[in-house]
Amino acid sequence: MATYRTLIGLLVVTGMRVGEAIALDLHDFDAEQGLITVRQGKLGKSRALPLHPTAATAVQQYLHRADRPAPRHTAALFVSTAGTRLLKRNVQHTFLTLVRRVSLRPHTAACRPRLHDMRHRFAVSTLLDAYRQGHDPEARLALLATYLGHGDPKSTYWYLSAAPELMQLAADRLERHPGGSA
Repeated sequence: MATYRTLIGLLVVTGMRVGEAIALDLHDFDAEQGLITVRQGKLGKSRALPLHPTAATAVQQYLHRADRPAPRHTAALFVSTAGTRLLKRNVQHTFLTLVRRVSLRPHTAACRPRLHDMRHRFAVSTLLDAYRQGHDPEARLALLATYLGHGDPKSTYWYLSAAPELMQLAADRLERHPGGSA
């Protein structure tokens, strides 16, 4: 269970794609620098993701747990109970089992909790923080697109389009600064 707790926590705090997280090898985590290096992400791009110290500590603690499965012929950061690299379908299945276990109910048949939702929530939370802290959301959006590994900021805009709270903050900002200057 420690593997999934750490994996899901890392997805929440980094906005990584599930496939990127399970493709991480031990050498992709730099505990000293507090960095995760995503190699060969979507479109073959690599990027370095700085971690909050608490996230780096959580990954470090996971790696040193006595009950962490011993890796078998793999350099994978996250390993299954068999000691092999996690498979995406098994991660999805385990996540759905956890969702049922904690009684998270879907809003509709088409709107159910998904691992990828954490990536969307990360993007929305990052921009909400920018608005609330008085930072320039447009500048933050460019950084966010790079952090998420998007080749085009339009991909990041799509993540944000269905967030009512974010849309309200953007509308409030436009009311205060109708010419667009902040």
